[in-house]
Order: sequence, then structure tokens, then C-alpha cells
Amino acid sequence: MAEFGQFAITGVTVGMVYALIALGFVLIWKSSGVANLTLGQLVLVFSWFTYGMLVQAGFPVWLGMPLVVLFAVGVGWLVERIALRPLIGQPILSLITVTLGVAFFIEGMVSFIWPKSVAALPRLFPDEPVHVGAAVVSQEYLWAAVISVVLFVLLTLFFKRHRMGIVMRAVADDQMAVQACGIPVAQIFSRSWMFACALAAVGGVLMSSIGGITFGLVETGLKAFSVVILGGLDSFLGAIVAGPIIGLAENVGGGYLTPLTWPGVREIIPFVIIVIVMFIRPHGLFGERRIERI
Repeated sequence: MAEFGQFAITGVTVGMVYALIALGFVLIWKSSGVANLTLGQLVLVFSWFTYGMLVQAGFPVWLGMPLVVLFAVGVGWLVERIALRPLIGQPILSLITVTLGVAFFIEGMVSFIWPKSVAALPRLFPDEPVHVGAAVVSQEYLWAAVISVVLFVLLTLFFKRHRMGIVMRAVADDQMAVQACGIPVAQIFSRSWMFACALAAVGGVLMSSIGGITFGLVETGLKAFSVVILGGLDSFLGAIVAGPIIGLAENVGGGYLTPLTWPGVREIIPFVIIVIVMFIRPHGLFGERRIERI
């Protein structure tokens, strides 16, 4: 029972970080209809940039972390402004292909600037583990869950109460109507990318504090994509609900199947879930069911 509790708690907390990263994908998809295939590479570059600020430059956490978020916001603005805005009005496949190209460009830049294969961030959270029933959980997992929940709540309030959040929701529903009201839709696209990159930066830092910085963080973005598929491409609630489900399935399934199969089985569980969902419920748990002529 203690073993199951350990797997379940760590799985749910990691799944909440997946959900946080997935919210950035949903935000871009809802506002512009672009599938952001750079998720994993964004998580990777922001994690390494955090290493550069806190370890290589030696900045304290209170200064380094705001710089990381500002860098993420700047990257989001640059990607949208330079790579995507010139393609407005072009076929959606062109936009998706560009995000894939940006992903490979970012991964190449990371390999050039930080040629190390593994690195570790300085400890951001207390060392002492926490006992939850019979399970012993590192505080990194619990803090990751707390920070994710706080950001979920803040984002929900922003999109429901703040004027910009309401405008971004309106753009998601009807871009033409919003543009007719005099609101510059291109700026909303830009801010969506800025938000998404900031979320990827926070998610990358949380994942790096748990398992260190490796190029395996690219897979974190792919797992966040599995959260999007399960929850629904256009559903914030779906991402929040599906994240813990994916994390739970990955950790519990991997924990019990690894001794019976092979060591890497836990890594494929989220992608098996993607295949199953695409067969049974292609629009996800909370996604909008659409029939389109293509």
C-alpha cells in the first residue's frame, strides 16, 4: 500500500506540471488555431537558461527566476512576431510546419550553448521529505503541485475577470467578431505565445528541480501533448483534469509494469493513452466535437 501511495502521489504531482505546460498549448490553439509543436524544446531551453542564471551566472533565486520568466516572455514574442505572424492567412499546415522548424532550431541552439548532457539546478525547496501516510515524498513534488494549483487559480481568475483575459477568450470563440470591434487580433496571438512560454518556463523549472536537466525534457513537452489530446485541444478544464490522469497512469503503470517488462515502459504509457483516446474519443474528454470539411 505504501508503494502504491508513493507512485500515486508523485504521479499526480508530476501530472499537474504536465497540465501546466499543456495549458500553454491549449491557449495558443484556442486563440490562433496553431498546434504548438515546440513545447518540449521550450521546456528544455528555459530549463537550461535557468541553469545559466542560477549556476553559471550565480544569480540568487529571487533575481534569477524573474529573469527566466522575462526571457520566456521575450522568446514567445519573438517566435510569434518573426516566425508566425508573416504566415497569417496561410494554410494551417504551413503554420504547424514552422513550429516544428522552430523546435529543431531551439534544440540546436541549446546543444550549441549548453553542450552538457546533464546538469542540476541548485536546490530550490527544503531537503526534508514529507510523510504522507506510509509514503515518503520529496518536497519538490509537493511544491510543484502547490505552484501548479496556484497558477491554475490565477489563470482562471485572469480569463474570467481581467479585460485582457476576456478578450483572449473572445478571440478563441470568434476572431472575425473581435476584429470587427477594433481589437487587434495579432496582438492577442502574440500575448498567447508569451503566456504559453511563461508556463513552459515554470513547468521546466519544476521538472528540472525534480529530475535534473537533461535532453529528456523534450519528452516532457510530448507528454504534455498527451494531456492535451486526452483533455481536449480547446479545453482548459480538460488540461487540468487530464494532467493528473496522465501522470498517475505513467507512474503507477510504470512502477508496477517495469519489473514485469522493461525499464523504459513508463515512458511510452502517455503515448499509448494518446492512441487509445484517438480511437475511442478523438475530441478528448472535454473537447468540442466538430465535423469539418477538409
